[in-house]
Amino acid sequence: MPASPDNQFRKNLIARKSQTGIWLDLANPYSAEMAAIAGFDWLLLDAEHAPNDLNSLLAQLQAVAAYPAHVVVRPPSADPITLKQYLDIGVQNLLIPMVDTSEEAAALVRAIHYPPHGIRGVGHILARASGWGTQTDYLENADKNISLMVQVETTTGVDNIDEIAMTDGVDGVFIGPADLAASMGHPGDTGHPQVVATINHCIDRILAAGKAPGIISTDESEARAHLERGCCFVGVGADTVLLMTAFCDLAKRFQTT
Repeated sequence: MPASPDNQFRKNLIARKSQTGIWLDLANPYSAEMAAIAGFDWLLLDAEHAPNDLNSLLAQLQAVAAYPAHVVVRPPSADPITLKQYLDIGVQNLLIPMVDTSEEAAALVRAIHYPPHGIRGVGHILARASGWGTQTDYLENADKNISLMVQVETTTGVDNIDEIAMTDGVDGVFIGPADLAASMGHPGDTGHPQVVATINHCIDRILAAGKAPGIISTDESEARAHLERGCCFVGVGADTVLLMTAFCDLAKRFQTT
């Protein structure tokens, strides 16, 4: 019988090895497979701001399974029932939005672990995650192969950044620039000096806690600067942004005047 695969993405995160990837919001297995072939370290399947449901996530997981890129999934909320379903279809890496306190982070840790350390329901023999029971060591090894990253994207989260980052079971803390800027009173202006200073402060505090900082930027120079500062999980693009930019550029070149 096959053994449960180790989660190399989590190992890299804990070792604070830089990993770059792309946001996938088209909610489509065809385009997800294209991104997997491209050579990114990780692919984020977004269910917070994209029309993904359990079946579309499953289809994308299956489409990219043959490729080395690691899959991260962002759910729409911290609902433990949703997280249980994600884990059962084979999701190993989770990025949870809008985490404001260490208590919320600790609740997430419990949600993704089996008893006695957590509250995840035990139904592995019915699920894709264990190869429908063929991975006989799945129950034994599942907890150590699940990676949890939490998003800090409000001023409340910033105030609690140390406690959130030091929460046992949290592997990384991701700074959400757009929501953070809005929370600080600068919607749409992630480059505002106060926002930039706050982001840098958070990155420093996450590193001080011994955890992996993460962030996204579609500006290449900014993304590289985040990597140089110590961010380990950096989104460098989004499929919808890339496609829309290409559409608009092509249309403009052929517009009649």
